[in-house]
Amino acid sequence: MTQHTEAGSDRGESGSSLQWRTKLKDYGQLIKFTLSFMVVFSSVIAYMLAPNVVAYDFVSIVLLFLGGMLVTGSANAINQIAEKETDAVMQRTAKRPVASGRMSVQEATAFAVVGSLLGSLILAWYFSWQAAAISLLSLFIYGFIYTPLKKVNSTAVLVGAIPGALPCLIGWAAAYNGDDFSWTGGWILFAMQFLWQFPHFWAIAWVAHGDYSKAGFKLLPSQQGPTKFTAVQTIIYSLLMIPVGILPYIMGMSGMVSLWIVLAANLFMVAQCIRLYIAMDVKSARRVMFSSYLYLPVVLLALLADKLPPA
Repeated sequence: MTQHTEAGSDRGESGSSLQWRTKLKDYGQLIKFTLSFMVVFSSVIAYMLAPNVVAYDFVSIVLLFLGGMLVTGSANAINQIAEKETDAVMQRTAKRPVASGRMSVQEATAFAVVGSLLGSLILAWYFSWQAAAISLLSLFIYGFIYTPLKKVNSTAVLVGAIPGALPCLIGWAAAYNGDDFSWTGGWILFAMQFLWQFPHFWAIAWVAHGDYSKAGFKLLPSQQGPTKFTAVQTIIYSLLMIPVGILPYIMGMSGMVSLWIVLAANLFMVAQCIRLYIAMDVKSARRVMFSSYLYLPVVLLALLADKLPPA
């Protein structure tokens, strides 16, 4: 009898552990962990690049990361609640927790509300009200303007690039803790990340064009889908990244080494976009997509590693 009881207890504990792992995995998908991590990573790097941050405090970095992840994750939860039906018809998103029915809309909504409030309070309390306000603005644009606009017009990509770049300003504002400061460095980082999103996202939209069309999303600049016009647009925006990438050096944020690294990364992105224009195929679009994934951490880490001390 004792052996049966212990076996049943083991099975119960195993089942409970499996449920927790499944639930944790669902929340990871709800907040789009990889995407959120990239977004918050740029916020943390911007914070560390600010001239007045001369010594890196581990606790502050963790709190900034936590606050950013909560607000960004909440924005992604709002996105999945709003797109529950369209996610369900797309192969790449059908297994998301809300779309698949594993998580109720009420549970996802509760997370979005609590996560956004808690995240913004962390940013306001430990850093500055400006950082908290920008984070909530980013959530609002992403969840309530960009998300519904995706089915209306391809200008959604332009609108979506704003909250995608605002984390740079969040990190910059957090570094000054409400003190008077120049926004110049933050706006430079914002511009770099803003422009980066166009070739990045259009490459994704090119690769997933069939799925997006099925869901009624209008995300490519051409109504005809993946065309030469779309490829030209990726080239234009990747070219615009070159002069903007020089600004951190001109403004004394970073040194000559990072200037060459950023320039090389920008030229590499241009080359991949030109390759897409020539080949006009999914394989080349996927190269642009993966190149853009590498571009952002390489550039941001190069700027941080070569950060110049304040004058």
